[in-house]
Amino acid sequence: MTVLLFVIGIVVMLVGLAVSIALHELGHLLPAKKFGVRVGQYMVGFGPTLWSRTIRGTEYGVKALPIGGYISMAGMYPPTPLQARGAGSAGRAGGGFFATMVQDARAANEETLHGDADENVFYRLPVHKRIIIMLGGPIMNLLLAIVLFTIVFSGIGMQTATSTVSALSECVPATDSSVCTPADAPPPAVTAGFQPGDTIVSIDGIAVSTFDDVAGIVAASPGEMLSVVIQRDGVEQTLVVTPAAVGAPGEQTGFLGIRPTAELVHRPLWEGPAFAFEKVGQVAAIIVKLPVMVWDTAATLVTGAERDPDGPLSVVGVGIIAGDVASADAPVIDRIATILMLLGSLNIALFVFNLIPLLPLDGGHVVVALWDGLKRAWAKLFGRPPPKPVDATKLVPVTFVVVVALIAMGAVLILADLINPMSLFGD
Repeated sequence: MTVLLFVIGIVVMLVGLAVSIALHELGHLLPAKKFGVRVGQYMVGFGPTLWSRTIRGTEYGVKALPIGGYISMAGMYPPTPLQARGAGSAGRAGGGFFATMVQDARAANEETLHGDADENVFYRLPVHKRIIIMLGGPIMNLLLAIVLFTIVFSGIGMQTATSTVSALSECVPATDSSVCTPADAPPPAVTAGFQPGDTIVSIDGIAVSTFDDVAGIVAASPGEMLSVVIQRDGVEQTLVVTPAAVGAPGEQTGFLGIRPTAELVHRPLWEGPAFAFEKVGQVAAIIVKLPVMVWDTAATLVTGAERDPDGPLSVVGVGIIAGDVASADAPVIDRIATILMLLGSLNIALFVFNLIPLLPLDGGHVVVALWDGLKRAWAKLFGRPPPKPVDATKLVPVTFVVVVALIAMGAVLILADLINPMSLFGD
């Protein structure tokens, strides 16, 4: 049964990833169609095509490997300059590897054009429309993450330590050890008359609703008498308790000796979006250091050292964690919430990663559009003729290097996730 649940967790994550990719590409497709760009293909995945259907000139399909997706828009780049067209064969024969790549990219682009007068092409759009199309995919991932986090925070609820007592400590520990001895004094909560099931309503007139509220007041009140209002069996009572002072002299904190009850608490609607933007910052910090972190991960394969728990994961690693969650000994609702949180975090990673300003990522296309717009604005400012559209095919060598680097880093992370996987539950 555990193995079956593990497999189900992986399958659920793969389906969630496929849906995330499909929505990402839909974020590109919808504005492209709205702005009149001819879209030849909308594909989820790479590799052999498993299924496809052509509707109104666009082939919609699913491919074998759910590790990405794409839409094929007409005229992603401007037509090849005439002098470059004449040099095509020379570029292939003697221009070198990168020159051949540039020429192949131009040839593939030419196949999407219907002549120089073709208006339904990407490169002819105003700059702001090109940016909207390219940002549509990442923004779709961000919106999906916000929805998933909101479902967990406000729909399912977050496991929260409440102000209801679940159990009482056996003693006031005389040392840092949590083991009680016969010489240790009973905790203040016992002597004051607290019982499991009591809900603390207020302390010295200050209303409390979570265990953090209670702990904050108690910790700041060592040796001070507190008036605590509790609710027991639907009736409010007042207990008087003096928290014990624990810790080194000068650093003592109050100790009451109660343990909280954890419950699913529905959080306000704004907490899901707030958490999503907090995750954006965390993922961005990882992306900035990604090459170094991947190098450190590769080193653990050789040294056998533990991986950084805050380090990057591959899709394989995320799937393994999803399997661990699905097969964990925990309430079903908790497992569902954790998998939704994982999927939300994955979409945040897709959002941030695709904003990297390098081709072939969406951020790279945004930079090209901005550069084109800047050139046009500069020419207009000084009364010069409009410049030619930016020929991004010249950046194909850079794109090739970026793709190779991404493949290499992905391979390292996949290998690490297979040999030395990380887990939410430790070893």
